[in-house]
Amino acid sequence: MKVRWPGFLICAILGLVMLGCGLLIPAYLRAVDASVIQRAGRSSPALLEQGRALADTKKLGVAKMLMQAGQVAGIPGWDRLGETVTNQAQQYPAALAWGDDARVENLFGENAKAPEVGLEPFTDFIIHQDNRDAALAHLRQSPSSVVLELLRTRALNNTVLFPPASSASGQAFDVALLECGLLLDGGHITPSLSDAIYLSASAANRGSNSEPLEQVLMDILSLGDRLTWDQLVAFVAQIQDPATLRQLAGQVRNAGDQMPVVFAAVQLSGKPAAVAGYLTKFNQTGLADLGASLHDGAGGVNELTQRGKRLFKSNLEKQVTTLGPLAEFYYLAAGCSLHSPWLALALKWFCYLLGGFFLAGSLHYAQPVVSSLEQPLQVRGFHLVREFLFSLGFLLVVLLLSEPFLARESQKGGISFRLLPPMTGGIVPVGIAGIKQTVMNPVILLTLLVFFVLQALIYMACLLKLAEIRRQRVPPRMKLKLLENEDHLFDAGLYLGFVGTIISLIIFSMGLVKFSLMAAYSSTSFGIIFVVVFKIFHLRPARRKLLLEAEAGVAPAEGYAPAAVPTPALHS
Repeated sequence: MKVRWPGFLICAILGLVMLGCGLLIPAYLRAVDASVIQRAGRSSPALLEQGRALADTKKLGVAKMLMQAGQVAGIPGWDRLGETVTNQAQQYPAALAWGDDARVENLFGENAKAPEVGLEPFTDFIIHQDNRDAALAHLRQSPSSVVLELLRTRALNNTVLFPPASSASGQAFDVALLECGLLLDGGHITPSLSDAIYLSASAANRGSNSEPLEQVLMDILSLGDRLTWDQLVAFVAQIQDPATLRQLAGQVRNAGDQMPVVFAAVQLSGKPAAVAGYLTKFNQTGLADLGASLHDGAGGVNELTQRGKRLFKSNLEKQVTTLGPLAEFYYLAAGCSLHSPWLALALKWFCYLLGGFFLAGSLHYAQPVVSSLEQPLQVRGFHLVREFLFSLGFLLVVLLLSEPFLARESQKGGISFRLLPPMTGGIVPVGIAGIKQTVMNPVILLTLLVFFVLQALIYMACLLKLAEIRRQRVPPRMKLKLLENEDHLFDAGLYLGFVGTIISLIIFSMGLVKFSLMAAYSSTSFGIIFVVVFKIFHLRPARRKLLLEAEAGVAPAEGYAPAAVPTPALHS
């Protein structure tokens, strides 16, 4: 019996080629490839270029923050931007604190020109009594109805987060009011956020709950405690609502040394809500991923936050780009993944599916040609269905091995703080927010899905074998014996279920993966369910029909001829 080598080699090569094509397509379910982010940022403003442009317009505080973000992210050339900022600061020292806002700079007179002003946050500057008095006198002359309504809240006595402004420790409320008032007076707050502040201030002045207003003031105070005036103006300039302000203030507060990354992401993208949503969704890895996307400018940051997925870096690009044809295919696939991510993902999965189909075909051709004795058992076309079932299982295995972050748990959650400024207190935790204990985490769901799909594939394989035996050109009694011969296949779901449960319990006992015992026992449960359904609703009726046909003496199937039994020769 000879193996059909041409068919085997052709199918094996095609299967490996399709598998390689699938691996080269940078599209994933729960991640976005770094090459896609890189292509998204090709024609967008770069971080350091925008920093230099800001430095040329005397916005040195913002340019300095972008330089620090470049340093944290490791972007080449950040030191040259630092030299530009330093040179500009020698010519315009006050620009480090005030940027090009001469109105506010002149408001504070000589105090605004002190050498230390460019190095300290705005809250530390305005906390001084003479600076507060100057800001208050200016705001009382403001033509803005929002500013005047805000100033009336200084008379509130039933505040929630701040001590009342009239109390001995009311300077915190005063400072927050003045910072917010100066931003409103200068037109540095978006109309939607300004309207929200006006509504909450007027409601508080009419005796309603003042906490919504105080929360906005607390967030602005928190930002002012870390940013200069120039930086504060740039950061809040595109925030549209109090919820985004609250999220970003908390993220800046908790970012530590990576705070410039948050600032640069908001400044580059111009979409504070998207940045805040991304950091809320990935509170453990979001800062690192945003820092990496800064290498690709505004387009890279926007693409990452819009996708809402973790950033995935593979070594495949470095290995592939040295090879001409593969590099062209890889870049073409990255472009498709950028513009049509779901199409790229569908093509990737189709390549995996087709690769599994061809590899199953190679296994089919690797089998020897059947003998004439087994010819009646061959049913035309059934091997194609078996190869398709194999390709489905192959797709599942490849996805489990190649899909990044597939079983990672959600990163949402964290500790919520109420911030009291240094002159009145410290950081007071008010509880744990956003942490939900759930029985169904992604690891458990993935385990249940894998066990279910495997059992479903075995179930379909059993149905296929049963249909094949029904169509074989042999008499009913022979079909009954063939069904008995397949008992182990029909019980394969039970065997796989037991093995899955045992392996899961071993992994659970070793502490390698944290999941509930429900996921471990689900393997056996699915196996029992599928085997019972198959035997009761499919196998049992088929056997009953064959038994009746055998007892009724149905003629042998057409084309079936029992093998001739040789008779011994008689010797005289």
